[in-house]
Amino acid sequence: MKKRYIALLAIGFVTIGAIGFWASLDKETQGVLKTLPTNKDVLLWSQEQRDASFRAIDRLTLIAKNHLIKASDHPLDLPKGDALNIPNIDQYMKDQRSSAIVIIQDGKIRFEKYALGFDEKGRWTSFSVAKSFTSTLVGAAIKDGYIKSLDDNIVNYIPDLKGSAYDGVSVKQVLTMSSGVKWNEDYEDKNSDVNRFNFTKPDAGIDATVSYLRKLPRAHEPGKVWNYNTGETNLIGVLVSSATKKPLAQYLQEKIWQPFGMASDATWLLGPTGQEIAGCCIQAATRDFARMGLFVLANGKAGDKQIVPEDWFKNATTKQQDIGKAGRGYGFQWWTYDDGSVAAKGIFGQGIFIDPKRNLVIASNASWPRASLGPQSEAREVFYKQVQDLIDTEKTKP
Repeated sequence: MKKRYIALLAIGFVTIGAIGFWASLDKETQGVLKTLPTNKDVLLWSQEQRDASFRAIDRLTLIAKNHLIKASDHPLDLPKGDALNIPNIDQYMKDQRSSAIVIIQDGKIRFEKYALGFDEKGRWTSFSVAKSFTSTLVGAAIKDGYIKSLDDNIVNYIPDLKGSAYDGVSVKQVLTMSSGVKWNEDYEDKNSDVNRFNFTKPDAGIDATVSYLRKLPRAHEPGKVWNYNTGETNLIGVLVSSATKKPLAQYLQEKIWQPFGMASDATWLLGPTGQEIAGCCIQAATRDFARMGLFVLANGKAGDKQIVPEDWFKNATTKQQDIGKAGRGYGFQWWTYDDGSVAAKGIFGQGIFIDPKRNLVIASNASWPRASLGPQSEAREVFYKQVQDLIDTEKTKP
């Protein structure tokens, strides 16, 4: 079927008139058609395929099922501020294979640059940056009364988990990736759970994530050991959808995207049983990823309406679990820093860095050569610190 689709595209170019038809397509679509992936597993794509497809992943025929998140009618204005002069920024972006960096400080854009043929109008996929959006929807569901408490047993909201290793596991323990359930997140191991669970045939009538996770054994007592687990973020998505009786995309649109003023439409990819892939795959403009950082700095307030409990981000962005790295930790699906900063991070270089002390947001997208291994990850941490230092230096100037 995939080969037939590619063949039909080729025939279409000839029949319609290749030159005119090709010229009518936008750059992203041209790029995707040039390097069309034929494998759903992004970890197996070539560098060229990733460069082309990360900006158009919701338009790929083989994985294009998604839910639309409609833009706000009243976008949050992002005025230009004084330009931030960042030494060696072009080399940094080249080394990162960066497609976009947007830096906002005190509510103003102080730096914005695009590469790889991408621009401010395009949508780039988030990968695990979506985890932080999903956890925020838990806060909204608590504020709305759909979820009573983080101490509730997650099985109470997802009955298909009864009798599994999730018996006795709280919502908070899943939210902080400390359920104790065995899971392998090795992106470069084809047999790891993270590489298998989206492609395993689900049990009849049961959500794909629930179907896979309910078969896993327990490795530790709940709450004792932190273990990064994308499957459990997907489980949180099922929790929110089950509690609110709404698709995640709709709830995100209602609670954050439109009230806070996201300026562009976004999409959220769907899993094999029609549920949004909560641990991944929101496609959005880089400025709107930055606006999510501003939503956090606003303590979850959109206009005069409090979207999440007033203490939500205080808890969500505070170290809840030790991850074995000095000065860093894990909150409610947020990576924490001991200086009070926090970040959403996705494989291949996606990120939102938020520094409340400096009223700073850095949103960035990239196409790293490897999912998480390699020098790019630590180089990005150095970059975050560089920007912080530049702002501090500004404040000391007469």
